[in-house]
Parts: sequence; structure tokens; C-alpha cells
Amino acid sequence: MKLHHKILLGMGAGLLWAIGSAFAGGAQFTADWIAPFGTLFINALKLIAVPLVLFSIIDGVGQLGDPKALGRIGGKALGLYLITTLAAILTGLMVVNLVQPGKTADHAQRMENRRGFEAWLKATGKPSPDGQWLTEATAADNVESMDASLAAKIETLQSGDRGPLAFLTEMVPSNVFEALSAGSMLQIIVFAIFFGVVLVLMPREQTDRVRPLMGQLSAVFVHMVVVVMQAAPFFVFALMAGTLTQLTGDDPARLPSLIQTYGTYMLTVLGGLALILFTVYPTIAWWSTRRFGWSWARTFRFFFSGMRPAQLLAFSTSSSAATLPVTLECVHDNLKVEEEVSQFTLPIGATINMDGTSLYQAVAVVFLAQFHLIDLSFAQQSTIVLTAVAASVGAAAIPSAGLIMLIMVLDSVGLNPAWIALIFPVDRLLDMARTVINVSSDAAVAMNVAASENQWRGAE
Repeated sequence: MKLHHKILLGMGAGLLWAIGSAFAGGAQFTADWIAPFGTLFINALKLIAVPLVLFSIIDGVGQLGDPKALGRIGGKALGLYLITTLAAILTGLMVVNLVQPGKTADHAQRMENRRGFEAWLKATGKPSPDGQWLTEATAADNVESMDASLAAKIETLQSGDRGPLAFLTEMVPSNVFEALSAGSMLQIIVFAIFFGVVLVLMPREQTDRVRPLMGQLSAVFVHMVVVVMQAAPFFVFALMAGTLTQLTGDDPARLPSLIQTYGTYMLTVLGGLALILFTVYPTIAWWSTRRFGWSWARTFRFFFSGMRPAQLLAFSTSSSAATLPVTLECVHDNLKVEEEVSQFTLPIGATINMDGTSLYQAVAVVFLAQFHLIDLSFAQQSTIVLTAVAASVGAAAIPSAGLIMLIMVLDSVGLNPAWIALIFPVDRLLDMARTVINVSSDAAVAMNVAASENQWRGAE
């Protein structure tokens, strides 16, 4: 049986376990004895990801052998990442404005939400984002149920002095060992590129032992992935069982009620994600194969059959970084992209290319505005586009990047950052879906860049 079929079985078994656990009152047993194995799996993949990124980028840059080629490949990858991020945000805004999920709520509830929002505006001395005062604000904005850790992160972000170019200083580590220990992926990538470029610029006779060593170390960590993935179906079962049981608890009626409450919002996000997954990325991949006479349908099948293991793992782990080792393997072995390109573009993409997260930001902000009887203008929605693009790059070196991205975008249009508490109950489920988008986007860009550099083996 193929690995992705085993992973599907593990996901299905996890779903059935969560349902059975809810009826049998086994939530505590699952949390104590099943869920830890899912955490163990993610930790193992992250353990491999950090040194794999370091050595694979150094090896990839060293194999290029030409700093000009490095700049050319990097420029193409970054340009395509920017295009796909913009496409994702615009798709999200289009879908949420068509569906208008926030307006499906009861009008009385929306008026109560608006009253609380206007009370918050007056308490903080901020103007109304739509220039109107619809209620006599007598109630505080209802954020008492917000998790304490979320409140602390919002306070830390708002009290911090982050200038527009703060992300540039955060890209360069002051201590590479500290960056490796903290798993600061963007800082590790910057150091690895710097190391690789210097390795290329030095005389060959001075680096004839270092270059092969980088390739050998990279190969060791790739083989670690192969070993860990042998047990992936069981670990995926533990992840799914733990995640869904945490939502349902011992009350089997809780999950359907939760999905019904947020159903329209979730379907809007998922619809936007599916739209770019099945149209934008196959088209980018087809653009690189068309010169070899491939049809769009053939490229579609080739791309999704090759990326299936990585996509399923991304859905299970909700982490592009944890999925990176498997993404590298799928792109090289299945999509036929040479390592010179995949080892350089994919780690960068896993760090700064957040298409799924960016689309989610756009939908979430407009949904929350609609839920509070606020109609955002075209100018305000344009601000969402610009802020989400900047946040997707600038938040890469910040802990809890997705959460902080949403806070930044809400704040940019004058909305209350504490509203993240309203959508947090379903964030985990949506996070699983948007990670699939992030991984797929990275792969499509790598395939396109490889074809343009004659580093794609699919035409053989």
C-alpha cells in the first residue's frame, strides 16, 4: 500500500476514534495516551527540518557554483511567491464579498456586537472605521472569554516598537547557534545562503572537503525523514484523534453545533482555498510544462499525484516547517525538480510564502467586520491587501506568525485585535487546510523555476 493511502487510513481512523471517544466519555484518555504521539511526530519532523534546511541550502548554493545563477533563481522564486500571495489575498476578498458570511448572523446579535465595538472605540479614543455611530455604546466589547495567552500576545505586539523595516533586522541572527536552537527558520536560511555564497567564492582547493560534507549531511537528514515517515500513519491517527477530541470533549453534540455556528465562515475560507489550489497552482505548473507539449489536465494529474503525500502530511501537522522534509522529497522525486533548485526555493517558500494564511487573513478580517455591522470601503480593503502582503513576509521571524499577522491586519483598518477570540475555536481546522495551500504553492513555484532553468527532469 502506498504511503499516502496509509496516511488517509490514519486520518480516517483518527476521525472515528474522536467520534467514539465523545460517546464513550474517553476525551481524557485520548488527551493523556493518544494525543502525545501526535506532538511527538511534529517535534521529530521539526527536529529534522532545522538542520536539513541549513545543510540543504548550503549544498544547493554550492552546487549552483555561480552567484549570478543564485540571484537569478532567487529573484524568480521571490517574484512568483509575491504573485501567488497577491492572488490568494484577492481571491479571499472576492469570495468573502460575494458570500458575506458575517451578514448571515442574527441582526440583533450584530447590533449587540456593534454596541460593544463602539464602546471599545470610545474607551480607546479611536474613530469609527466606517465614520458612523449606530448605537449608544453602553457595554464593553465582549472579549472576556479570550484566552489569556492570546491577550498577552496582543499586548506584547501593541506595546512593541516595530518599525516598517523591523523584519530586515530580524532576518540576520546575532548568534547563529541561538537561531538554530530557537528554530528561527528565516535567520537560518539567511545564514545558510551567506555560508553557501562564501563557499562558492572561495578557491576550490580550500573547500574541496567542505562541499562534499554538506551534501553528505543533507543526505543523512533526508534519510531520517524516510525513517520517520514509516510510522507516519500511526502518528497521523494520533494527531487527528487528539485534535478532534479536544474540540468535541465528551459531548458528541458539541462539534456539529460548532460547525453550524461557524459553517458559512468556514465554507467561505475553504472555498477560497480550494479555488486557488485547483486553478492557480496547476496553471503555474502547466506554464513550465507547456513547452514540452503537456496539456493542462496532464500537468494537473502529475502535480497532485506527486504532491499527495506532502499535502496529506501538511493537513495533519498544520505546519509547513514540519512538512518541509517530505515536501523536498516529493518535489525532487515525484515532480522531478533538481536539488539545485528545490533545496534553495522550498525552504525559503516554507518561511515567507504563506498563501493559505494570507487568504485566511483577508476572509477573517472582512467576516469580523460584517459580524459587527461594519462595511469596509474599497480603500480599507486595499489596505488589507497591502498589510497582508507585508505581514506574510515580515512576520516570518516572529513567534505565532499567523496570529500576529491577523492582529496586524485587523489593526490596520481600525478594528479590534481582540476579535481573534471569536474565530479561534475553528482556527485549528482551517489551519490544517491552509497549510496544504502553503505547501502546494511552494511546490508549484519550484517546478516553474526549475523548468525555466533547465533543471526539470519531467520532460525526459
